[in-house]
Order: sequence, then structure tokens, then C-alpha cells
Amino acid sequence: MSEPRTKPKLSSVFLPDHIIDEILSWVPAKSLIRFRCVSKSGYSIITNPIFISTHFNRAKSLFSNEENNNNHNGYLLYTPLHVDPLLNSRNLCTVVCNSDGALSNNISRIEIPFSHSRIMGFSNGMFCFASYVENCRHIMYLWNPSIRKFKMLAATVNIANFSTQVAVGFAYHSQSNDFKVLRIVCNNPAEAEVYTLSTDSWRRFVISVESSTGSGLNGSISGIDVSPCVCLNGALHSIACTTVGHHFILSFDLNNEKFREIMLPWNYLHGLFRHLLGFSRYLAVSKGLLTFIVFGKSPAVAGSFKCLIWVMREYGVSMSWTSKIVNLGWVDSFYGCTDNGEFLIEMSNGHLFSFDHESLEENSLGIQFPAWVGFTSNLMESLVLLE
Repeated sequence: MSEPRTKPKLSSVFLPDHIIDEILSWVPAKSLIRFRCVSKSGYSIITNPIFISTHFNRAKSLFSNEENNNNHNGYLLYTPLHVDPLLNSRNLCTVVCNSDGALSNNISRIEIPFSHSRIMGFSNGMFCFASYVENCRHIMYLWNPSIRKFKMLAATVNIANFSTQVAVGFAYHSQSNDFKVLRIVCNNPAEAEVYTLSTDSWRRFVISVESSTGSGLNGSISGIDVSPCVCLNGALHSIACTTVGHHFILSFDLNNEKFREIMLPWNYLHGLFRHLLGFSRYLAVSKGLLTFIVFGKSPAVAGSFKCLIWVMREYGVSMSWTSKIVNLGWVDSFYGCTDNGEFLIEMSNGHLFSFDHESLEENSLGIQFPAWVGFTSNLMESLVLLE
């Protein structure tokens, strides 16, 4: 008769704290959020600012590696336009762009937790919103949809009246591992303020521009493009003008927080009607290059519309602007570019198209009357804003 088997003893294994931190730093943000309720120690690890920073850097590295291994062409982000103005809730929709240019049928939707605001930028999984309510235009939000957290910001520069032009830029500053919000208000004189997430504070100053042309722009900015600022080469860019009608690109360096003038192409409206309603202009980043785009009517043929595309081949060098003109129907809205350089445009019928200005191919994306459209090569999750 065989002897009864003894039950094996289970020994408890305790991992050192640094090993646990290392393992958790590679876990997706959405999964970590679920772990908060497991134990007090788990909660203290996940909400520790040092761990949040480490997790963010790991997420960035995974983000970069996945960009190179994607079997698709990135993600289209958009918010549908409400037909019923009484509806307050909105969704941020995400859809995969297939390698053939078509959109996937699977749409991910996340409810935006605040209303009466517009998206002014997004970077590394974070979104920046600005209120458009008349008495609340100083109210802004930072939102991290991956953990469903947001932070309200109250800007400090007051707006003279509802017609005052305000430009907003949002970007991740890699050198300080931080997020920054730039807000330019065209009062008299024009003022700017910068919000830094790590310090949770605004810094306010009167705009002083380093002019590359000797135009003497200090304190003379009278107008600013209200479109979201474009981020490239560690700087935010917007189109500004002076009291004497000089238009230029206003560049804000995220590192030294100084403004600089970049000249627009000379005679950039050549071939288009100069009437105020006859053209629209936008800044964009196309294939890593600063791009200035003008849509307008051609005076040569009635009902003919043109698109002038100016590309700055060498950043900051005004002599490096190169141009091309393509035929294109009337464009109601321009939302930016994909990584392939295709334009995301809303045509006069309200339909969203991608437009390849090299092959001149137009591709309907099956979305009509979007309120906002963006593109990202990959989706990044982080614990930023988790308190």
C-alpha cells in the first residue's frame, strides 16, 4: 500500500518594489486603471508622479515602435456635428485607415465629458479644448480619453469683446517631458500666455517678435488666425498680421518661449481673387514640412476653383518656399494632413475627402458634416492627469 501523497506547500513569493514598478510600467493605461481598486499599495504605485512619468515614457517608446510595424495607415479621429443644437453630449470617434485608403467599419466612440467647446489640438494621447461660450472663452480643458480624466484650466488674459481674435496651440515638449498650452489674445496690445502642466500655472507676457526681415514687429500684432496652431520642429505656428497689413507666420519656440517671424511666400495669392470671401488659407505639416495652403476662385474661368500649395523645403528659410497649383472644387473646411501628406478636406456638399495633391486622387471617407477631424499614426495611452 502506497503512502499517501503529501500536499505540496505553497510558498509566498514577494517581488521587490522596483520589479513590480518595472512590470506595471509596461501595462496599458486602461488596464492599470482597473488595478487601482485591488490594493492600497497598487493604488499608491499607479498614482505616483514618478511612476506616471515612467509609464508615459514607456508608452512613447511603444508608440514609436508600433508606428514602424503598423499594417494600416493610421487612425482618423473625428467628432460628428449635432443636428439637434439642444444635445450637449458629443463623441470622439476613432476609425482605422486601412492600407487601401478606405476606413474600417469598426468605429470606437468615447463621450466627451464637456460641451460647448472645440478641439484645439491633440498630442501623445492628450486633447486640448477651448470653450466658445461668450462669457467663458477663457475656459479650457485638457482631456485624457484613455483614462477618462480631464482638467479645467482658467486662462488669465481677458478678452476685450466677443470679436477679439484668439489663437490656441497645444503641444508636448519633449525636452522637459511636459505639455504646454499657448494662448494668444489680440487685445491692444496683443498678449500671450503659456500654461505648463507640470507646474499647473500660466505665464503671461506681451508679445515681442524676433523679426528675420527687420520689419519691426514688436508690439504691433493686430490680428491672428483663430485656427489651432500647427506644431513642427518644437514650435507652434499661426498666421498673424500687423496694423499695416503685413501678414506672416508667427512661430513660438516651446523651449525658450520666444516668438519669431517666418515670412510667407511672396505674392502667395497670385492667380486668385483677392476678395475676402474668395479664398481661405491654412497652415499644415505635410510629410514633415511646413506647408501653406490657399483655396480660392480662379479669375480665369467662372466657377473654377484652385488650390495653391506652398511647401517650405528648409525650415525657417523664406527662399525655400516652392509652389504648385491644382484644380479642386470649393473646399468648406481643411482639417490637416495624414502622414502620407494627403489633405483632409470637407467639400461644399459636407462630405469629408482625403486628397492626394500629387496623384490628384480624391477619396470619399464616408463622413458627412464633421465638427472636427484629426489624424494620428497611432493611438497612445498614458496616465497623464491621473491624480
